[in-house]
Amino acid sequence: MTETESIVYDVVVVGAGPVGENVADRTRAAGLSTAVVESELIGGECSYWACMPSKALLRPVIARADARRVPGLGHLVQGPLDTAAVLAHRDYEASGWKDDGQVRWLDGIGADLYRGQGRLDGPRKVTVTGPDGIRHVLTARHAVAVCTGTRALLPDLPGLADVKAWTSREATSAKAAPGRLIVVGGGVVAVEMATAWQALGSRVTLLVRGKGLLPRMEPFAGELVADALSEAGVDLRTGTSVTSVTRENGTVVAVTDSGDRIEADEILFATGRAPQTDDIGLDTIGLEPGSWLTVDDSLRVQDSDWLYAVGDVNHRALLTHQGKYQARIAGAAIAARASGVPLLETDPWGAHAATADHDAVPQVVFTDPEAASVGLSLAEAEQAGHRVRAVDVEFSSVAGAGLYADGYRGRARMIVDLDDETLRGVTFVGPGVGELIHSATIAVAGQVPINRLWHAVPSYPTISEIWLRLLEAYRG
Repeated sequence: MTETESIVYDVVVVGAGPVGENVADRTRAAGLSTAVVESELIGGECSYWACMPSKALLRPVIARADARRVPGLGHLVQGPLDTAAVLAHRDYEASGWKDDGQVRWLDGIGADLYRGQGRLDGPRKVTVTGPDGIRHVLTARHAVAVCTGTRALLPDLPGLADVKAWTSREATSAKAAPGRLIVVGGGVVAVEMATAWQALGSRVTLLVRGKGLLPRMEPFAGELVADALSEAGVDLRTGTSVTSVTRENGTVVAVTDSGDRIEADEILFATGRAPQTDDIGLDTIGLEPGSWLTVDDSLRVQDSDWLYAVGDVNHRALLTHQGKYQARIAGAAIAARASGVPLLETDPWGAHAATADHDAVPQVVFTDPEAASVGLSLAEAEQAGHRVRAVDVEFSSVAGAGLYADGYRGRARMIVDLDDETLRGVTFVGPGVGELIHSATIAVAGQVPINRLWHAVPSYPTISEIWLRLLEAYRG
């Protein structure tokens, strides 16, 4: 008979990726006893199969591209990357797929860790059977936070189950560069992995069902990235769908809707994400297994006074930094409710409202050139009914861009709300703009008026002078 242990905590967190870790950090800082349940590695997708390993693969690619555009340096960096060294550094950044350091951190904040599959078992209860065979029943006095994230969503294609296709996990953890790689998709994972593996020695074919890349950003972002990928040697095909996939004698064969037959050593499907909620006991509390969890701005699941869903699992903004932001808001809300605060600060931009999820989500795509945005695109702003104006400026108008790289190519756009002259959104595309986007995030989240931005003087000669060019273009 399985031994059962029952323990009561103030808070139980299911999922120990960056989001779950931050919820636990905030609830522990508030003095609430907290249990954390995790079935895989502490640190989650971001630490081992997404943000950290992917950016470790991309950093040398971008650094070499930048160096090639610097006079006096470019001729020294024309050779191939040291793929073995890049992969070794990737392994280091992924901590060798061991979570000892993250476990020590959890222990340091005083959270109790339970390894195993956490499942809800009715209101406020989570069960988990550990490696020792003991079944733990964890009861939460105040809150259960579901932070289980997402998994790769594979299409329903004939033959796919036998192909052993790559998802983002295999793409970021592969031990060698495949000679030929097919990438299916046009979003962030697709373009980043196409960028990385093409530079590391693979011959990449990128198959995009839609008309262009990065469909959730301004159209010019996808256009500039597409041009650069093609120049780098990627075989980019838009308006193309895969109808079947097979593996014949080790070779992947993908057939497209136009009848083309494409051969490769590996195929990566970067075609979307699905919530990891199919096996966490949602049915025991009247919710649909496998569904996204809808929450209010304090991250509490609708019609519940104890269940929170934080991070990708709520489908608000599938980004690590945004999930961590939500975790800080949720942690504060849980602590406030636990202490009996009668009225939470849930108005927009309040301490217990994740308002940025709606109005100021920043994102960086680490391609060459980088694409970065925050807030609404022009199309999104217009669809939302805002009276706006788009202001576009080429980065070539800024002296700092020419100093950064010979032949610097890029574009900036700001979306101005004409009713109050604040910014609804900003997009930058060009080398190095990932480090520039936080200035835009502050302007959008802070709802800084144009007449005040005019007094925010950018240093000369930096790329950030693009702000001055944008403001000049708006004022005329």
